[in-house]
Amino acid sequence: MSEDSELDSLQVAYKDAVDTWIAAIQEERSLVAVTPHSIADVDKWEHAHFTEEGARNLAKKAKEIYEEALRSRFFGF
Repeated sequence: MSEDSELDSLQVAYKDAVDTWIAAIQEERSLVAVTPHSIADVDKWEHAHFTEEGARNLAKKAKEIYEEALRSRFFGF
């Protein structure tokens, strides 16, 4: 795999992770406005929050990996 194709793959993985994170945020946001309020609604909202948090962590990790590859490519470290 060439350096450019590796960077391309890492960039796509980062973008996909951010897209997944955005979808999780939107899902959580959609549950914030749910009425009437019930325990089931709170459970769904909390689950959506944990899903969002997990997606955020994956996006941050994908960003870190992509940035490390860029640094390695352009600065040699």
